[in-house]
Amino acid sequence: MESDHDSDLERQIAEWRAYMQRRPELHDNDAAELEDHLRERIGDLTDAGLHTDEAFLIAVKRMGSLDELSREFAREHSERLWKQLVLPGDQGAPATAKSRRELPVMILFAVLSAIAIKIPNLFQAEHTFYETNVGLFALIPLAGYFVWRRQASMRVAGVLAALFALAAVAANVYRLADDSFSIVLTGIHLPIASWLVVGLAYTGGDWRSSRRRMDFIRFTGEWFIYVVLICLGGGVLTAFTAGTFSAIGLDAEDFISTYMIPCGGMAAVIVAAWLVEAKQSVIENMAPVLTRVFTPLFAVTLLAFLIAAIWTNHGVDVDRDALILFDLLLVVVLGLLLYAISSRDLTAKPGVFDRLQLGLVVCALLIDVLVLIAITGRITGFGFTPNKTAALGENLILLTNLAWSAWLFVGFLRDRMPFAKLENWQTGYLAVYFAWSWVVVLAFPPIFNFA
Repeated sequence: MESDHDSDLERQIAEWRAYMQRRPELHDNDAAELEDHLRERIGDLTDAGLHTDEAFLIAVKRMGSLDELSREFAREHSERLWKQLVLPGDQGAPATAKSRRELPVMILFAVLSAIAIKIPNLFQAEHTFYETNVGLFALIPLAGYFVWRRQASMRVAGVLAALFALAAVAANVYRLADDSFSIVLTGIHLPIASWLVVGLAYTGGDWRSSRRRMDFIRFTGEWFIYVVLICLGGGVLTAFTAGTFSAIGLDAEDFISTYMIPCGGMAAVIVAAWLVEAKQSVIENMAPVLTRVFTPLFAVTLLAFLIAAIWTNHGVDVDRDALILFDLLLVVVLGLLLYAISSRDLTAKPGVFDRLQLGLVVCALLIDVLVLIAITGRITGFGFTPNKTAALGENLILLTNLAWSAWLFVGFLRDRMPFAKLENWQTGYLAVYFAWSWVVVLAFPPIFNFA
């Protein structure tokens, strides 16, 4: 009987080790070191009288979450781990054929993206062409990079190609005037729809998995931070380029505006994705940390706005700039919620930060209601326009998400439902954003007579 227990224990440890070895930042010797720690803890617990199954579960739990283990590795092997961010393989461990190819493949896709953005200039493309198509030049190569990295099947690659082809048709088939509202709406919503197509590539086609969708959400936050950092560095490089060439009597502004900025911007999309993939939680993720900092600040700001709106009895201004501002505000709140969820231990009990998040969501929900009342009033008085209709739909979508999120938060805080329901709700709701983006891109121009 004891041999059966030993066999079950070895099977569980083997599954745990296989899971650990799938993480690219952990080499075989690292996984072996962790396994030694695990076996020591299991031995201590079984000596204390626990069953092997119980000992295994408790030992894994006491070793901490994978992120905590990653932080421990970062402290003990920081020099090696930071080198992994910029080198294709660790100097002290044999690299696989794929890991050796990652850097040159990333560079290849970055170069393709940079070249693609200049190809339309050969055909004298109009300015409006870039307004509706610019996202495709970066996101198609990014999806291709993930297809290679995830070794996606031909079926998945075919679905991605079909969706991007549909996006290209949607961006170019309608004859729109330069001042058309639909150009602006397409320029905003097509990148959103295309980004979720990238999500399909990121998950390797496994979009039905809530865990994989949450991984993509985590990736999106980290990727955005890296893009911002790269762009800030690029701004410094641009300033130095202009200044140094000017010192010798050469004007580099034309080169900078024509080649350096657009090509560099497209390449940054790929490079940022590669950096996020290389890091893979080796060090502390930045998006959840920023969430902890800004959640209380935004909660106080939104509460102050609501108090001021009630005190002054002023309605919400719904001109186009104001609508964009309020929608961006609600998207930021939703982002703070998402990245707090992404880094939370699903088994942990409710805490102060959870209550603070509920307050933030409720404040955002009330502001969304005020905006919807203002939009409805304008539509009633002046009729439907593409902008107002898109804003109405987006605010209704956000209202639904925030309302149900608040309900799930209340249930969690009262111990009536697990936190995992909130995570599943948020990851599943991505399909709604995806569908609405395509509706705006494909249906709005003909519905509003290409206005």
